[in-house]
Formats: sequence, C-alpha cells, structure tokens
Amino acid sequence: MTDLSWACPILHVDMDAFYASVAVRERPDLWEVPVIVGGGGRGVVLSANYLARHYGVRSGMPGTRARRLCPRAVVVSPDYDEFTTVSRAVMETFRRITPLVEAVSLDEAFLDVRGSAKRLGSPLEIAERLRAMVHDEQGITCSVGVAATVSVAKLASRRAKPDGVVVVPPEAITSFLHPMEVGELWGVGEKTRDLLLRFGLVTVGDLAHTPLPTLQRAVGDSLGRHLHQLAWGADRRELVPRSTADDPEKSMGANETFGRDTDDRDIISRELLRLSARVARRMRTAEVAGRTITITVRFADFTTITRSRTIPEATDVTHEVHRTALLLFDALGLQRARIRLVGVRVEGLVPRGSVHRQLMLGEREHGWRDADRAVDRARFRFGAEAIGPASLL
Repeated sequence: MTDLSWACPILHVDMDAFYASVAVRERPDLWEVPVIVGGGGRGVVLSANYLARHYGVRSGMPGTRARRLCPRAVVVSPDYDEFTTVSRAVMETFRRITPLVEAVSLDEAFLDVRGSAKRLGSPLEIAERLRAMVHDEQGITCSVGVAATVSVAKLASRRAKPDGVVVVPPEAITSFLHPMEVGELWGVGEKTRDLLLRFGLVTVGDLAHTPLPTLQRAVGDSLGRHLHQLAWGADRRELVPRSTADDPEKSMGANETFGRDTDDRDIISRELLRLSARVARRMRTAEVAGRTITITVRFADFTTITRSRTIPEATDVTHEVHRTALLLFDALGLQRARIRLVGVRVEGLVPRGSVHRQLMLGEREHGWRDADRAVDRARFRFGAEAIGPASLL
C-alpha cells in the first residue's frame, strides 16, 4: 500500500488523557475503572480518563457534578511535580526525532519531521515510532495527527484519539475538513462558533465556500481571513521551535475549594501554606522563581477578589511565598466572612539561574531554601507523603 504521508511533514502529538494517565500508570487497580483527577470536595476536575468521559465527565467541570454523573469514579489528587517531570521527558523524546519541536502545553506539541525522513522513514513511520517510544519509556499513550499544515495536524490528532494515528494528505484536506461542524476548527471558540451559526455557517464547508469579502463583512477583516484559511487548511506552515522548559510559564498557581465555607483563620492559613508549598515545588521543578505573589479569595456568595504584593527578590521558597500570601490575607481585615475558595499564584517568573540572592548581614548561610530542597529530595525518594510541614499533618 502506498504511504500517503510523505507530503505531510507536520505532526501534532497529543497525550491521551495525560493527567489521568500519569496519575494511574503505577496503579494497576485503577486501569479498568473511571478515574477523575482533581475535583475533590467542591473543586473542579483537572482531567478524567476515557472511562469517566464516557459518563460525560469533562475537565473544568465542578467535582460535585462529575461525581453525580459517575458515582463509581475514583477521585485522585493531582501531582503537578510528576506531570512536569513526565512532560519534560516526553518533550526530550520528541527532540530525539527532530529539533523542530513547538511545545504547546505540557501534553501536546507540533513536530516538523521533514529533516528526519532519510534517517527514520516517512512521517507515518515516525509517528508510529514516537507512539511506541512514549509508551515504552513513560507508560502512557499518545495520538498523532499527520498533515501538511499545523491546523489540519491538530484536527487529525483529535480524530486519532485515543492511541492512534490519522494521516490527512493534501488531496484529502477538503474531504476531511468540510463535513466538520465549524466549532471543530482549531482556534474557533464558543463565541466565534455562535457568531458563525447565526450567519447560517454550520459546517466548515459552508465557511469555506462563503466569499471572503462577505465573510469579512460579517466577522471582521482579520478574523474573516483567518477563518477562510483554516477552512481550506491553508494556515502557516513553519513551526516556531519552543520548549515549555526554555520558555517557562509567566506564572504558576493553585487554588482549593473548601469542603465547607469557613471563616477560621487557622484553617485558611494552613490551606495557604499547602498551596504555597505546591506552587513553590512546581517552580523548583521548572527551575524558575518569581517576585509577585497573588492570592485569590472567593466568598460564599461567589464574589471573588485578588490581592498582590511584589517582593524585593524573586523566590521559589515555600516559607517566603506563604508568609507573603498570609500577609495579603490578613491585610484584608476579614471578620466572620465565610470563604469558599483560596488560591496562591506567583507571577513574573524568571529562570532560577538568573536570580542572585544577596545574604543579609547576620543571616544564616543555610535556611528555608536548603530545607525546601532537602524536602524535595526526600519526597522524590520516599514518596509525596513522606515529609511536609508539621501543621499540614
């Protein structure tokens, strides 16, 4: 059979239910049951495996609703350190295939493999090789879309899920795209979809065959031209090599919804400590630090406020993040206000190696920073629950 992938040098690789797959890969008892990551208490779902998705569970859904949809699901807590570690390993696997890797998020990336063909074979053969490498090395699966352009490869990987490959050669682009509902196009959000539907543009084919001037009058010049290109699979062809490690997030944060609304400062302080430790640990794993600490407070009536403070030096130290977060909370002067959710975020992240900390006169040479790293080493060796702040026990 003729390999139709030779004209398709762009691969979009997407991990299958990444967070759920990583969470259960060392737990054989969970391989055949619905699993929800996050969403404990009144939190929101971070991810769900395909068995849970079969019941309608989706990321971003309130945990209470997810558990009503799938009462037999097992809820597991997210381990962001592990997610980051696995993601970095997967991206390094991609770079063994080609240096032209554009990481989109922790669990997906575009690859341009035209320079790897002589060494590794056709794009389809490379896609199959990648899937095998990820499964063998990380114990999780991925799906791959193979096409001539970025947007078509992205849609092809969606059709390949779970654990498959879909090739869309140039001559099949219109037959692949045009029957789709307009909302399936990559980059078309809910508002744009609703706008297009109001104009009677239901399928991608409808969009493609609308004269460009007409489309531009309806949705604007720039958006109209962009949508027209997407509808014909004629988007940008060149990737921008980018690493989630080399190009770190601008901020890292975490939040938690209390099982019951509370006005107890001790409970709130402990939760701020737990969140600060989680965020600082993620920063140390990513080798970044930040100067601006932000807290989020959501009240029982869902009113939400944020407060920020910029400290003199960038930090990745749990104690410093928590101390600033608690100062911000106390400055609110809340009394008997029932609180539903708190969050901690560190912004303005920079590479850790660029931060040069000046010791204060009389300051100990070894302090909280070294303690954090000792804790990280112990957690890595003995497990996440092996050690932590006494107040969180």
